[in-house]
Amino acid sequence: MNARAARNRKVMFRLGLVGVGMFAFGFAMVPLYGLLCEVGGINGVAGNAGGRIADTSGMRVDNGRLITVQFDSTVNANLPWEFHPMTRQMQVHPGELATVNYYVKNNTSRAITGQAVPGITPWQVTKDFRKLECFCFTQQTLQAQEAREMPVRFVIDPAVSPEYGVVTLSYTFMNTEQVSQN
Repeated sequence: MNARAARNRKVMFRLGLVGVGMFAFGFAMVPLYGLLCEVGGINGVAGNAGGRIADTSGMRVDNGRLITVQFDSTVNANLPWEFHPMTRQMQVHPGELATVNYYVKNNTSRAITGQAVPGITPWQVTKDFRKLECFCFTQQTLQAQEAREMPVRFVIDPAVSPEYGVVTLSYTFMNTEQVSQN
């Protein structure tokens, strides 16, 4: 019986260590996720997402190159909005300030608040894609049947690698009311 009790204690100790390890891993996930998003450019965290204004001082326009910027949009299934870029693509010189407008309309009979989540591909360009003004910096509340045009002002750093000749800026609009209810 002593050998069995010793084995049980050993198993319980190991299970306790696993539980502590799981707790520590879960606790560390928040800063690790933030670091992963910043390094990988996921969810627009790298660069100037979250409302930080991009610093373009000292940036010179590189008139010797053009980058094609494509614009994309998606609306989450839980958000009854119409949302699309008013320009599907444009060519910009690195260092050149550009503006594109997105159209959004609330197709319901009540006010709804949404949040746009940006994404940039290829992800390696995220650190060089700088937004000066963006509807993604804050939540957007649209009244019943309200429609509006929302600008995105951006510049691509001239330091961007020449291998990236096409960049896609994509937004997904999410219903923040649905997120907060879950």
